[in-house]
Amino acid sequence: MHLPPDLRAVLEAVRRVGRPRLVGGGVRDWLLGLGSHDFDIEVAGVDFETLHHTLAPFGATDVVGRSFGVIKLRRGNHEYDFSLPRRESKTGAGHRGFAVAPDPALSDAEAAARRDFTLNAIACDPFTGEIIDPHGGQADLRARVLRHTGDAFTEDPLRVLRAMQLAARFDFTLAPETAALCRRIADSYGELPVERVWAEWEKWAVKSTRPSRGLIVLEETGWLRHFPEIAALRGCRQDPEWHPEGDVFAHTQCCLDALTALPAWQAAAPPTRKRLMFAVLAHDFGKPATTAYAERRGVMRWISPGHEAAGGPIAAAFLRRIGAPLEFDAPVSALVVNHLAHHHGQTTFSDTSVRRLARRLHPATIDELAAVMRADSNGRPPLQSPETHARIDELVARAHALALESAAPRPLLFGRHLIQLGHRPGAGFKPVLDAAFEAQLDGAFADEAGGLAWLQNYLRDHPAALT
Repeated sequence: MHLPPDLRAVLEAVRRVGRPRLVGGGVRDWLLGLGSHDFDIEVAGVDFETLHHTLAPFGATDVVGRSFGVIKLRRGNHEYDFSLPRRESKTGAGHRGFAVAPDPALSDAEAAARRDFTLNAIACDPFTGEIIDPHGGQADLRARVLRHTGDAFTEDPLRVLRAMQLAARFDFTLAPETAALCRRIADSYGELPVERVWAEWEKWAVKSTRPSRGLIVLEETGWLRHFPEIAALRGCRQDPEWHPEGDVFAHTQCCLDALTALPAWQAAAPPTRKRLMFAVLAHDFGKPATTAYAERRGVMRWISPGHEAAGGPIAAAFLRRIGAPLEFDAPVSALVVNHLAHHHGQTTFSDTSVRRLARRLHPATIDELAAVMRADSNGRPPLQSPETHARIDELVARAHALALESAAPRPLLFGRHLIQLGHRPGAGFKPVLDAAFEAQLDGAFADEAGGLAWLQNYLRDHPAALT
């Protein structure tokens, strides 16, 4: 493993007082060939005060958990976690119900036993490069299997959601015996603080390479029932001519994986990734309530009329359930409600229709909607739809021509313009300005001068508008 030079100097000092080991996700990622940016160091054979004293000359230290034996060392732009091996014992319900005691005398195998999965229980000697793998984590990495390290796994229910996001991030399957343990603790979900639930969903949304794997883990462990909006998708029928992939649950899985294959998602910043991932997850949340077997153009089919509009509030309810920040409700719901905009309306996109769509989407954007639409279209294997992608391309081209691909149209006229025309502020201002904005969206004017001319004509034709 390649170590930053500034960390190597610290480790040289630490090994004079203890036995440092690189541990956790950094080692896992290195063995997966992903490169490692997080360096966690566990130091046996030394007490807390001596370790702190040894680290202090190298930079600012933050004792984030003296009782846990954890010290953060900051060197320039880097931050490294140093900790002592520790024992954990269950003392109460939930994720926080543990007694933790540092124990510098623990062996490598004993220290690794408290970790969740075997692939996270691998350590590395930073000086010799020796891999210390007492629980078979390397074999599980090669087999791409998530397997619990020991029976103590069941003491922390958050580990089930960790399995969900790890499976999605690394395209792993869950060992059957681990799934069985997770089913045994399914009733403990309610013990988890909602902020910890969100932290795992957030990693799923930002870091997934195959997000469908996370949904499979939830289903295999019986934890899908804690997310009823997703659970309702299983068994919701679709017309096989249009959806040969199966029910809405299967379609959603395909769409999520299709999203992560899009260059637009891969290049996106984390906030955008989260909006897109949750919008695709939720885009058909409205189908279970609207699906019926009915006649359509003389043929009996499974149809879901109005499922886009029905899905918006359900998406917001799901985000509240998992503790997402409120800022995600509006854009995710807007993307869900409008995800079929390319299938409705006129055969070509007019400037007016694109302006109104950008307004409905705000604070989401047309570029984001295009990514959701593409994922939805690609989520119907083996069907390919060049026509659908051509429609999306047309929408994006019109939005770019109008400079609306990443922002909603803004009003050109305000109260100051009415005052400029000699009118005193009053209750009539708002309906007049609302009418002006609607006219602007329709293309009646495109700049301030044109807006003022429109306003004068409107007030002349509606003399009572401001009274």
